[in-house]
Amino acid sequence: MAKLTQDELLAQFEEMTLIELAAFVSAFEEKFDVTAAAAAPVVVAGAAGGAAAAEVEEKDEFDVILTGAGDKKIQVIKVVRELTSLGLKEAKDLVDGTPKPVLEKVAKDAAEKAAEALKGAGASVEVK
Repeated sequence: MAKLTQDELLAQFEEMTLIELAAFVSAFEEKFDVTAAAAAPVVVAGAAGGAAAAEVEEKDEFDVILTGAGDKKIQVIKVVRELTSLGLKEAKDLVDGTPKPVLEKVAKDAAEKAAEALKGAGASVEVK
C-alpha cells in the first residue's frame, strides 16, 4: 500500500461525512489505544485566532453540541438518531461521550430546532 501524504489524507477526510469521520475516529482510537479529545482544544485555539475577523460577519453555519444526556438518556439517544440517522450503537456512543457535536455546519433554524428537540428529551445542549 502506498503511503499517503498529509495533504492526501486531509483531502480524503474532507470528502467524508460527519458520521463516517466519527466512525473513523472511533476505530483509530480503538486500534491505537489513544483519545482524540485532547487534540480538539488545540485545533479550536488555532482556528479561533484566524477566524476572529470572520466572526464579525453574521454566522450562517452553526454546530449543535450535546453537553449532557440528563436523566432521560434513552430519549436523548432516540432524538440523536432522528437528527443524524446514526445507528443505535453510534448514537449511544455519541451520547455517552459528551460533550460531542450532534450536527455541524447547519443553518440557524435547523440548529435551533435540533437544540429544542434535544432539550425536550432532557439533554443539555449548546449551539455555537
